[in-house]
Amino acid sequence: MIEAECRCGAVGLEIEGSPVFQVYCHCSDCQLAHGAAYALNAVYAADAVQVIRGAPASGQVRTTPRMRCGACGTHLFTEVAVAGLRSLNAYLLPKEQFAPQFHLHCEDAVLPVVDDLPHYRRLPAAFGGSDDVVDW
Repeated sequence: MIEAECRCGAVGLEIEGSPVFQVYCHCSDCQLAHGAAYALNAVYAADAVQVIRGAPASGQVRTTPRMRCGACGTHLFTEVAVAGLRSLNAYLLPKEQFAPQFHLHCEDAVLPVVDDLPHYRRLPAAFGGSDDVVDW
C-alpha cells in the first residue's frame, strides 16, 4: 500500500498492489497535458488507485480523461476506462517505486531517448499494438 498526494496536499491517493506496467509515454496527448516531452506512468487496475482525500478536478486535453488537483494543478492519474486501468503520474510514487519497462508512442517523440528499454512506435502487441519499434 502506498499513499501519495498532490504537491499542495489537498488530494490524497491510496495505491494498492503492484502496477500492471510502468512506462515512458511519448504520445502527443501526454506531451500537451504535461507540458513535457514524455510522461512517466505507472499503470494500475482502476480500483487499485483510490482518492482518499480531496476532490480531483477532471479535464481532457484531447481524448484522454485526466484527473488533477483543483488547487495546485498536479496531474494525478489518467482514466483508461476501456481497459479498466488508471495511469498514475509516476512522479507521485517514491523514486525507488518507478521501474519503467518500455517506451510507448515513440512515433510522436520530441527527441530520441537512448536507453536499454524497448521503444515501441505505438503499442506493444500485448496491449493491442504491432510490436513495431523505432531505432534510435
